[in-house]
Amino acid sequence: MMADMDAASTISAAEVGATFKYGLIWFMLLLTVPLFFVQEAAGRIGIVTQEGLGTVIRKHYSKRTALVLTVPMVITDVITYIAEYAGIAIGFKIFGISPLISLPVIFVLHIFLITKRKYVQFEKVLLAISGILIATFVITLMFRGIKPYSPLYILPSPSFFYMLAVTVGAVVMPFMLFFQASAAGEKISAVHQHFGEEGETYLKRKALSFSKKETLIGAIVTEILMVVVEMVATGVDPSDNLMSPKELSTILSSIAGPLSPYIFGIGLAAAGFLALVVVSLGSAWGFVEAASIPKDKAWIVYVLESLPAVFVPMIFSSDLINFILDLMVIFVLVLIGPGIMVGIISSNKKIMGEYASDVKWKIFYWASFSFVLIFGFIALYSL
Repeated sequence: MMADMDAASTISAAEVGATFKYGLIWFMLLLTVPLFFVQEAAGRIGIVTQEGLGTVIRKHYSKRTALVLTVPMVITDVITYIAEYAGIAIGFKIFGISPLISLPVIFVLHIFLITKRKYVQFEKVLLAISGILIATFVITLMFRGIKPYSPLYILPSPSFFYMLAVTVGAVVMPFMLFFQASAAGEKISAVHQHFGEEGETYLKRKALSFSKKETLIGAIVTEILMVVVEMVATGVDPSDNLMSPKELSTILSSIAGPLSPYIFGIGLAAAGFLALVVVSLGSAWGFVEAASIPKDKAWIVYVLESLPAVFVPMIFSSDLINFILDLMVIFVLVLIGPGIMVGIISSNKKIMGEYASDVKWKIFYWASFSFVLIFGFIALYSL
């Protein structure tokens, strides 16, 4: 949940608030439904198979199918890295550091963090800093109070549909599917050997129950946080290129005063790096597994997938905000591959056994997934 509320999502929610005030609160809360069902299916696959999506695909489908299905994994990683690098670069830009300098630094820190396996220690620091940023948003909203703006805004127009797609992409992020499946599988595989067959069945059922509840709570909390950021950002002036990093950093000024830019900048960087850790681990459990690449060679994948994230944001360095918003729209389309893959596997009785999605759950999943995709295509059409 904390990684899903990353730098890109924070910026997207702030843009929504600056543009529509409270107008898209209804839509953000509605996205709790697809976020839950898509994530729940991924977590259930991990618990039942005790493996990541990449391994499941390799074991149960042909090698050619597995390799074809690694394509959306690689695209997911590359696009997500670009979005996070751009979000962190905005955090540095608030301090006056040019993306030409910050992006190479981000790359070095990212690769060092993953290849040296320091993410467990560093994750605690990132969680703490990200938590401070989120807490500051909540306190700011409490301090400012709720304004008399309508939470229901619907005006069919290209800009309106575009922002709906941005919101979808910022909420239902493709990389979370890989991580959710693998993290759940890792947890249960670590303890299942201590149980007999009957105990393992009980453990799975218990884990599935916990996973479903945790995923629902995570989905609700994520959307509440998105709403909070939207509400707090209503005072930002969207007239100058929608938003600039300098204007963006003033969101917290009502309680943080002159420290507002520093809290916002450091918070964005921490949130971005936290997401990078999750994306990298998702990559190790996704593409690396499906392609049968030894784990000790995974660093090569990280480097190759991250290189575009160093150079692509440099091209759009003069307007990183709008660049990130465009990437959120692209996320909706990138979700097609992983989303279809998760839907098919979670319904496959040969793989999932008694835990395969029943008819009702299939309807909820595919309806939720289709709802997400519709806005991506509408946004492309409107553009």
